[in-house]
Amino acid sequence: MTQALTTEQQRLDDLREIVAEVLEIEPEEVTETSDFVEEHDADSLRAIEILARIEKQYKVDIPQSELPNMGNLRAVYDVLAQYADWQD
Repeated sequence: MTQALTTEQQRLDDLREIVAEVLEIEPEEVTETSDFVEEHDADSLRAIEILARIEKQYKVDIPQSELPNMGNLRAVYDVLAQYADWQD
């Protein structure tokens, strides 16, 4: 259980770095529930860039139709976990 939590937290931290870099903000500003559009002024191009970087980093294909479901860090993690088939 502890290993699973560590892995999940590490993955969230890695995703936070990607999102922060694309949105040009500090990683600390990206909470699990902060809304990318409302709170960080993300537009559709940045959302696509986040998706592309995640696909490249994790070598997974995520359809762009999932973008509306990826509005915050926790949601990104959940969608990625589904397509990457993470079991933890």
